Amino acid sequence: MPPEPEAPRRRDERQPTPWRVEGAPEQKRTGGPIANRRPPGGWQRFLYVIAALLILNWVIASFIPADPSRISVPYSQFLNEVDKNNVKDVTSKGADISGEFKNKVDPEKSDHKPETKFKTLRPEIVPADDPLLSKLRSNGVTINAKPPDTGRSVWGDILLFFGPTLLFGALFFFIARRAAGAAGGGLGGLGRSRAKRYEPEGGARTTFADVAGIDEAEDELEEVVDFLKHPDKYRSLGAMIPKGVLLSGQPGTGKTLLARAVAGEADVPFFSISASEFIEMVVGVGASRVRDLFTQAKAAAPSIIFIDELDAIGRQRGGGASLGGHDEREQTLNQILTEMDGFTGSEGVIVLASTNRPDVLDSALLRPGRFDRRVTVNPPDVEGREKILQVHTRSVPLDDDVDLKGLAATTPGMVGADLKNLVNEAALGAARRGSRTVQSADFYNAFEKIVLGTERRITLSREERERTAYHEGGHAILGMLEPGADPVRKVSIVPRGRALGVTFQSPESDRYGYDTAYLLGRITGALGGRAAEQIVYGTITTGAESDLQQVTQIARSMVGRWGMSDAIGLITVLHEEQYPGQNDGNSEATRELIDAEVRKIVESCYERAITSLTENRWRLDSLAEKLLETETLDEDDAYTAAGFERGSAPGDRPPHGMLKEPTPGSPALDAAPAPADDTRDDA
Repeated sequence: MPPEPEAPRRRDERQPTPWRVEGAPEQKRTGGPIANRRPPGGWQRFLYVIAALLILNWVIASFIPADPSRISVPYSQFLNEVDKNNVKDVTSKGADISGEFKNKVDPEKSDHKPETKFKTLRPEIVPADDPLLSKLRSNGVTINAKPPDTGRSVWGDILLFFGPTLLFGALFFFIARRAAGAAGGGLGGLGRSRAKRYEPEGGARTTFADVAGIDEAEDELEEVVDFLKHPDKYRSLGAMIPKGVLLSGQPGTGKTLLARAVAGEADVPFFSISASEFIEMVVGVGASRVRDLFTQAKAAAPSIIFIDELDAIGRQRGGGASLGGHDEREQTLNQILTEMDGFTGSEGVIVLASTNRPDVLDSALLRPGRFDRRVTVNPPDVEGREKILQVHTRSVPLDDDVDLKGLAATTPGMVGADLKNLVNEAALGAARRGSRTVQSADFYNAFEKIVLGTERRITLSREERERTAYHEGGHAILGMLEPGADPVRKVSIVPRGRALGVTFQSPESDRYGYDTAYLLGRITGALGGRAAEQIVYGTITTGAESDLQQVTQIARSMVGRWGMSDAIGLITVLHEEQYPGQNDGNSEATRELIDAEVRKIVESCYERAITSLTENRWRLDSLAEKLLETETLDEDDAYTAAGFERGSAPGDRPPHGMLKEPTPGSPALDAAPAPADDTRDDA
């Protein structure tokens, strides 16, 4: 007889997981959130408080009189009022008489204020044949048959003695329930973690298929995924998985997406929280939330904790804005350091964190044993941008004329978030036109809207339009003449954003290093608008505000950061992160020398711009005339209007010694100015 097949094991009957928390009892995993047990005695304390309030309520209510406010008058005064016909009605039971006067009466031998309602007591010495009843009847006094005032009812006593306390208890319970839903634990759960838990089961998961253009960072994290899936393969060789992985890179490069893809690929719970959510106005809450988060993650092991924007709490300790070890942010950071240092490697919890400011993080976070591995997520190259566009256009119906490769080549410097926004803007534009597909023109219109700004419908005078045309023409002509300059892609005198005109330049391919000739050409080109106004009109305007800001930034970086000044030498005297009033460590003589060198570079480039535009005045006039006619010129039309054949302009020939393969880690790679549009400001 064949053996009976073994029934499939339930989830809680599987073999013990290789991940465990040292010293903790075995726990069953469920598909829902971890239900943390509240500390015992919470409801007992609540009941004690309610009991104390009930007693206090009873004592206070006992001093409140039960009878209505009636003045006590002597029987003789009552008879006098009957004789005066001032009694409206009476009620009697035995010797007790109560009633109401027609007019207010001041009681004798009493400090009570005059009232209409009264009560009195009939003395026993009054004979039984007292003519009181006949007097009342003769005066028309209403004689009631109902009993006199008996005080509050039973329900009245209950409401008075217990109502306020019960109302307070109900209100407290309602607030506690609302707070429990909003903060996960009510007033007693103030220190509980607010991390969102994403379960891999049920619903769409983010995987590496959703990540494109950042292959190097993806390869680094695939090892983490493999370790979570097959830990024994690494343990047999004595290898330990990194306890923490720090993802750094500029905003929008896909750090959060990478973290979620790791959790989706590893098929483990994913706890996500922003670093700023640890901090509250109550001291100690941040550290408590850190403890609770790591407790939940260990109970759900193997799992991943993702802390976004780690620099919010991970900045270097002991700064000027800190209050030492008692600072709430530092307490939270200390707790994170303690929790990560307590890992033994068997818990199965990996901490992923992201930041775009790794230079400000505390050194204790970055030491081996905490964030062992640091992954830099760089902006994608042209092939990466094409892959990202393919991912974001999977659900977008594209027209046959859309060339994603060409679109990727015209978007240097854009990261994943920028490209996603570009696709969305193109789809919105196609929807506004009523089209069923997104065409190439929609993408380029969206690109112009994002990079150059939205068109403004304002009317410029003829003189203003002409001056703007010469200003933008000056930028464009120098962009065509300067050796190694980025090609001119579009020239327009249509107002966009704050600018009255735009000249857009971008490189043929991605650049990672910039030499002196290129940077001097950038400065010269940026000064072309001011130089053109000076040559044509002999006067200057406020339209070069953004040009001068760009020129100053490039020149100061050349002098103080990139060692491109002989007077300063090969030292760094300016820092990227410089706060107002912060001491930069430079002497007054050095600061004056920096200013002098910056002014020297800018003045030299301005003279070069004046000379070049004067020698090519006819090209400037021709381009300005064409701009006044059409308002916007594309790349080929702009070069033709300036008298150049595309590919034959001096700026198309790269200068001698152009840096082809920059050295990794060069300061120029981290801080060189990205290609940007030159605009004439509407100031």
